[in-house]
Amino acid sequence: MTDLFGDPALFLQRLLLQLPALLVAVTVHELAHALVADRLGDPTARRLGRLTLNPLPHIDPMGAICLVLAGFGWAKPVPVDARNFRHPVRDMFWVAVAGPIANFLAAFGAIVVYLWLRPAGIVPAPVMVALGAVFTLNLALGIFNLIPLPPLDGGHFLPYLLPASAAGFLRMLERYGMLILLVLVFTGATGRIVRPVMDWSAKILIAIARSIV
Repeated sequence: MTDLFGDPALFLQRLLLQLPALLVAVTVHELAHALVADRLGDPTARRLGRLTLNPLPHIDPMGAICLVLAGFGWAKPVPVDARNFRHPVRDMFWVAVAGPIANFLAAFGAIVVYLWLRPAGIVPAPVMVALGAVFTLNLALGIFNLIPLPPLDGGHFLPYLLPASAAGFLRMLERYGMLILLVLVFTGATGRIVRPVMDWSAKILIAIARSIV
């Protein structure tokens, strides 16, 4: 928001470079959810056209605007009917974890391509910046979604990880999870959680990428 009012040209430039990264991050994340759900027996996402690399079915317009302007946004959730799974709790775990894993793989692919192209010096600088944005945004989105709060993917891990006696606690989180998440976001608490993990993860991915490029 500071760039928008202080330097609109800089804001527009940043938006144009980040938009491809946003589309990649959202698309691979939601597509991964849809693919795993479909493979585990729930055809809901396939019937609704969510098994696609086209970003349009996955984008929530308001969520995308908020992400660009405020740094916090959301995509259109992939509909999942756990009643179609043979093992609903376990299979929901795998559907949930698929999104962050897809983001981490996309981030790794982006940094490999970045390190491979950088020495050549023939790729326009905006392309390199866009690759860097793909790496950063996918890594951030993957880590953010691992926070164990509904409606994030990490919230869907809890029924599989916690004992049955925690059912009351899980119902409370489902009811108030979004409110808790908003408080964490707007107080900056999520940044203090995500940033150190992101820095650590980035160093590991970059080190692995350098070993193979």
